[in-house]
Amino acid sequence: MPATGDGRAPGAADLPGALDSAHARCARDRSAHAEQSAGPLTATAPIPHPRSDGGASTARAGSSPAGATTRIPTGAATRVPTAPDGGRGARRTAGTAPGKPPSPVRSPVAPAAAPLKLLVIEDDASDAELLKAAVADSGAPIEIHWARGLDQAAELLAPAPAGSRRSRPRGNDFSCVLLDLDAPADLPHPSDPSDGLEGLHELLRRAPHTAVVVLTDAAGAELGAAAVAAGAQDFLIKNETNGPLLARALRYAVERKRADESQRRLVEAELRGQENARLQRHLLPTPLLDGANLSFTRRYRPGRRRALLGGDFYDAVRTDDGAVHVVIGDVCGHGPDEAALGVALRIAWRTLVFAGLTGEALLSTLQHVLEHERRSDEIFATLCMLVIEPGDPGTPGAAEGARLYLAGHPAPLLLGADHTPLTLPSDHAGPALGLLPCHDGQAVWPSHRFELPSGWRLMLYTDGLIEGRVGAGSRRLGQDGLADLVGDHQSAGLTRGRLVDSAIAEVEELNGGALTDDVAVLLLERNPVQLILG
Repeated sequence: MPATGDGRAPGAADLPGALDSAHARCARDRSAHAEQSAGPLTATAPIPHPRSDGGASTARAGSSPAGATTRIPTGAATRVPTAPDGGRGARRTAGTAPGKPPSPVRSPVAPAAAPLKLLVIEDDASDAELLKAAVADSGAPIEIHWARGLDQAAELLAPAPAGSRRSRPRGNDFSCVLLDLDAPADLPHPSDPSDGLEGLHELLRRAPHTAVVVLTDAAGAELGAAAVAAGAQDFLIKNETNGPLLARALRYAVERKRADESQRRLVEAELRGQENARLQRHLLPTPLLDGANLSFTRRYRPGRRRALLGGDFYDAVRTDDGAVHVVIGDVCGHGPDEAALGVALRIAWRTLVFAGLTGEALLSTLQHVLEHERRSDEIFATLCMLVIEPGDPGTPGAAEGARLYLAGHPAPLLLGADHTPLTLPSDHAGPALGLLPCHDGQAVWPSHRFELPSGWRLMLYTDGLIEGRVGAGSRRLGQDGLADLVGDHQSAGLTRGRLVDSAIAEVEELNGGALTDDVAVLLLERNPVQLILG
């Protein structure tokens, strides 16, 4: 470290600490500055002082007592010095226009915006002092703090622990860091191969979300460009940098870092959205109906925006005895917790079916799953379950039969050949799952058995489809309204996917917009040729 230029030994002025605001520095007297500055800066470069004859005398900042207030004449551009030795201890004289008396920099009125908080990492006190003077010359609201190396800077940049009342600034308060690439870097691995950017790499590792501007000399312009490529927002050349240029570069760096952070968060959000979409898409079931000779059409629309999965759930499987089991249900609510619970119930239902359970035994077990998985005792789920039994193979033309179980859920529609949908009876409906306990016999779900006519079609749906409004009033579509609507579309010759899509579209048109509740619709049709999934 070079001598301070005032007769003191080198290092006598090298106490680290935070610097005062540039404007406050010009207004305070030397005694106040000496008391508040944690480490006084002594500049070896000549700084002009006003004279009584209107000129400017040149004196060393280091020759004044530590912490002395320096007057900077108007119009004098204070530049960061450079020298063949890398900029250490260089001297520069800044003059004023002949015949024009200098005027001191005065503290301006406090700006409306918060001042930019700058951390300078510089091991040379004289260079740090000149940076401080350059900021004062710019007139920009910039508050400077000084650190001699990365270790001290890391302490200032680190966030304060919870409950701490330390007086030093929090790391997330700093808008920008100005790093001198010529300053020796106190690195944890000094034996690493050197590319001139060791200090920058370590700084970016310790403060990845803070804007960084690097300082270099004229011979290190290529190194400055390499620093930008490595992650810095900008670089400045010392002997070409004055106060306004420094302030503008700092502001640009902060805005550029903010834009980079916004872009990074946007990309992360898009990646999370894609991952969530893949996850939700895979959580939707694939019906297992091989050999059932059924056409199976399903439509699913969650009520939440930008979601693929809601609280509604459905599934269909064929067991070894030839029976086809179909379920459709609705967990109350619309959030991700309800969607997760719906997935849990669907997987549990399929597992119980393959384990041989059916009817009330299956529904009682499913309620126990619900009671253990729900986050609140107020959460319940409605459910409709169908078991389609094959006809007697020994009796030609024997009709198929079905057993219907309702747990607080709307009954399906049986679409006949005469285009007159019939709402299946709900006289034997039991309570929704989770409303009443099973152990005392209050929760029972008796079955309703009925025969399926030739060429039958069954439409199962959740209540989101029938709770849409009709017109501007408060009247709801209801089950009867849905039956009439589906019958009209069936009379128009629509079948399978087109029938379901047109029905949902008209329900939304009657509602005056998209339905706010989750909607799930299943359409099963006996097809003697092959299974069709729509």
